[in-house]
Amino acid sequence: MHPAALIVDRLWHLVEQRRRSGDADVNHSSRLMARGTAKVAQKLGEEAVECVIEAALGNREATVLESADLLYHLVIVWVEAGIQPEEVWAELVRSEGVIGVAEKAANPRGLFRAAGTTKLF
Repeated sequence: MHPAALIVDRLWHLVEQRRRSGDADVNHSSRLMARGTAKVAQKLGEEAVECVIEAALGNREATVLESADLLYHLVIVWVEAGIQPEEVWAELVRSEGVIGVAEKAANPRGLFRAAGTTKLF
């Protein structure tokens, strides 16, 4: 496994440990998860927007910092949803050859699922 993936795996285990401890008074992960899945997802969205804004402004250092925050909150979403990092790594491997524009355009299921429709217009 790539060393970077090991960092995410260690982070996942730490967040999972904090979820099990349920000590919302002591750490951010537990406090956020205690507020429920919708709040966890909302926080991920906020972090994604902050990352996008910094990237759009060309703030490289801030984009790096916001990217780290985004990954951290993504891991919290995984823990909250019961998703193991290995599942994500396996999906990345599976889709490795299917990452081009044409391939993604031919498979818009995620967009349709999120919109609750099968039509774009």
